[in-house]
Amino acid sequence: MKAWHWLGCAGVLAIALLAGCGRAEDEGKTIRIGVSIPAATHGWTGGVVWNAEEAAKSLEAGNPDVKVLIATSADSADQVNRIENLLSRDLQALVVMSQEPGPVTAICEEAARRGVYLVVVSNPLDRPVQNLFVNGDNRSFGAAAAEAMGKLLPEGGDIVVMEGIPCPINTDRVEGFRQVLTEKYPKIRILASQSAGWNTEKGLALMENYLQKYPKIDAVWAGDDDVLIGAVKAYEESGRQDIKAMVGGGGSKDTVRKVRDGDPLVRATVTYSPRMIRTAMEQALTGVRNGGKPVDDQAEILIPSQVVTQENAAQHYYPDSVY
Repeated sequence: MKAWHWLGCAGVLAIALLAGCGRAEDEGKTIRIGVSIPAATHGWTGGVVWNAEEAAKSLEAGNPDVKVLIATSADSADQVNRIENLLSRDLQALVVMSQEPGPVTAICEEAARRGVYLVVVSNPLDRPVQNLFVNGDNRSFGAAAAEAMGKLLPEGGDIVVMEGIPCPINTDRVEGFRQVLTEKYPKIRILASQSAGWNTEKGLALMENYLQKYPKIDAVWAGDDDVLIGAVKAYEESGRQDIKAMVGGGGSKDTVRKVRDGDPLVRATVTYSPRMIRTAMEQALTGVRNGGKPVDDQAEILIPSQVVTQENAAQHYYPDSVY
């Protein structure tokens, strides 16, 4: 599958959506786009929900023949049921960000059999039945974090890593991080790398364990900005002064603001924008109008991660977003 930078198609998308690009295959028929996403159980998924709602408003305002139906789910079983309900409403397109790929793959296959234009976001299905896959580049996420760490510790040092939930996304991120350190910054040594579950409370507990186990830590990669909150709290409560920098992940507005304002501890984060759901929803409409084909026959949109530093933080700060 070919991947292309999502910014490269922004102009084409904007023109297509504003101009209307014609109507549905049947003149006057409402185009119904279903969107199935996780509920806002933590910061990043909260950002996904907010961006989906904002994108729905924008698409409907710019396209009178479009109706967007958003369904949030508490768990995988709930998501399957809600996708079934969406399919019963005569959808022309379905956008799915799965809780877990396995449980929703069968219902997504059913959508594809019905001729529904299917866009999968972030978590790949067990079997690739989608028309289009929109994803953050998780290897570049880890690589970007390693680049940030390398610049913050030019003389090397000892660091700890706070991983996400064990899954392919986390594996790609950690492997990308380790590869860059090995190839470019061999003086940086990883003392420990354990899961913090992309969760603030687990991040707090893991950081407390790290602080008890290691008398000297030079820097921390908290692979999620929610985890970073817990890590910072644990460190501040410890009274220690050895850590030179913490690098987050996700690009939450609170973390970006800290970086922008020159926080002495939170020195950088890495983007993995929940705005990708907007790209997926726009592509779903374009796919329907385009007769069921991705723009330029592309099968994947891969959104690379970027390092957020004090110098560029203003470009990544969205004050109205919940994340």
